[in-house]
Amino acid sequence: MFFRRARSLRLIAALAGAALSALLVWLLVAVNLFYFPYTEDPPARADAVIVLAGAASERLPVGQALVREGQAPVLVLSTTDTPGNANMDLVCDYSTNPAIKCFAPNPLSTRAEARSIARLAADNGWEDIVVVTSKYHVVRAQANIRQCTNANVTMVGSEPNLGPVQWLGRFTEETGGVAAAFVRPACASPIG
Repeated sequence: MFFRRARSLRLIAALAGAALSALLVWLLVAVNLFYFPYTEDPPARADAVIVLAGAASERLPVGQALVREGQAPVLVLSTTDTPGNANMDLVCDYSTNPAIKCFAPNPLSTRAEARSIARLAADNGWEDIVVVTSKYHVVRAQANIRQCTNANVTMVGSEPNLGPVQWLGRFTEETGGVAAAFVRPACASPIG
């Protein structure tokens, strides 16, 4: 009886150790992918700067600054009519600037944004685009967009103001999103 209990405790300890090790490996990978994502320097000049929906108060100023600095002649905004996107939705609703284009992804998802971006790139002959999103979202957004377009895509990550628990939530969500991007591609082949 004693030996059976000791063996059970060793098995439980080994399983707990394996689970903890797997969790630590996932956390290290998640930090590297989503907190320190790999991004390239934007090209000297792109055809458009595109700002993905959500966290507009964080993302929109980055996109506007890139256009203001001459990165591209066109600013493209994703609209959603959701609270987190209010700043971009206001620009789209009231701007008379012809250099600002807006689109509404349907449904509201990164995958739908990727398809919309690919259509815009094909329709406008854009070969180089810069896409702005929160840095935790760069890997998933890039995977989806590159599945849908032949345009050269450069990602720019904006800096979110998140606490440790919020980062952990983002790591979890983005891990699932990245896995989904490879299991279920946003596009079977590039559009245009």
